[in-house]
Amino acid sequence: MFVLEREDPDLFDRVSEQNLLRQYDLMTNCIELGLKQGPRSFDKYMLWSLNHAAVANICQHGGRFRKEPIYVGDHIPPHFREVDDWMDRFIATAQENWTIWTATELAAYGLWRLNWIHPFVEGNGRTARAVCYFLFCVRYGAILGGSKTLPERIKEDRSGYEKALQSADEAWDNRHLDFTAVEAYLAPLIQAQLADAIAESRAFRFDPRL
Repeated sequence: MFVLEREDPDLFDRVSEQNLLRQYDLMTNCIELGLKQGPRSFDKYMLWSLNHAAVANICQHGGRFRKEPIYVGDHIPPHFREVDDWMDRFIATAQENWTIWTATELAAYGLWRLNWIHPFVEGNGRTARAVCYFLFCVRYGAILGGSKTLPERIKEDRSGYEKALQSADEAWDNRHLDFTAVEAYLAPLIQAQLADAIAESRAFRFDPRL
């Protein structure tokens, strides 16, 4: 059971929005587990579940790695036969650098690498943004406050998002692992969420109506 955007765009949009809410709830649960379990909590089963939540009822292939070619603008992701291996490498790299990289570096790597591999038929961007937030919060040691989350802020700043990913792609094409452009892109968005969280906390604490 699924709805196609071209057949019923209004229903498609409603389902997509509800999916994002469900994915956020699931992501929050994953972060809570990750805060207790550390790097071993980051595995392909979590990625499958986050993707499935993002594309339920709009894609029949949610929650499993693609078995077909896919193209993303000028970027050609790895062949589908290589996806399993690339995903193993991606997860292992994040786990092995868990205490070496900062929270922002780890989040930047996750955001770029998952987009580069593009392991799913649908919902890669939504899953990558959720993974980025998961990695940051777990490495940082807390779920960030603020009414607007990092995934939402990334979605709103799509131009900067795409430029940062392209910079990391170009570095990789030249045989360098360099995602500093993604880190630089994320840093002010994270700071903005932290600032909002502090402001909202103070407003709640001192609201004269309470």
